[in-house]
Amino acid sequence: MIFQLPLYNTLQKTFTMGLKKNTEAVFKWIEAFNEHDIEKLLALYDKDATHFSPRLKKKHPKTKGKIKGKKALRKWWEEAFEKLPTLNYKLTMVVVFKESISIVYERKVKKEKTQEVGEALKFKNGLIIESAVVDITDK
Repeated sequence: MIFQLPLYNTLQKTFTMGLKKNTEAVFKWIEAFNEHDIEKLLALYDKDATHFSPRLKKKHPKTKGKIKGKKALRKWWEEAFEKLPTLNYKLTMVVVFKESISIVYERKVKKEKTQEVGEALKFKNGLIIESAVVDITDK
């Protein structure tokens, strides 16, 4: 398909703005997480967002590792921040796609081995609609 220049410029601008907004959200996500600020975290998510994590599956087997909605996200993060007050993420890689971003970060908790974690975040209208921890590796 061949685009006329004005249409191409409009598409490119729209695409670039979406990428920028989603990328900015990732940095806000890391910042909010490290501040243990649940309100800031929830502001980045759609009300019906889903989250999958092997840790969630291990700690709450009935969930099969998946939760849905801001109420469930709040409960999960409250539990994590209460049990692990030194929990901190160090972002090491960001791969940006049109509607999703894959990130890699170091999960650090005092008196625990640092772990490298891969997570995928899917966006719609600038909000996270899905997040999934896809890999956890001890460093």
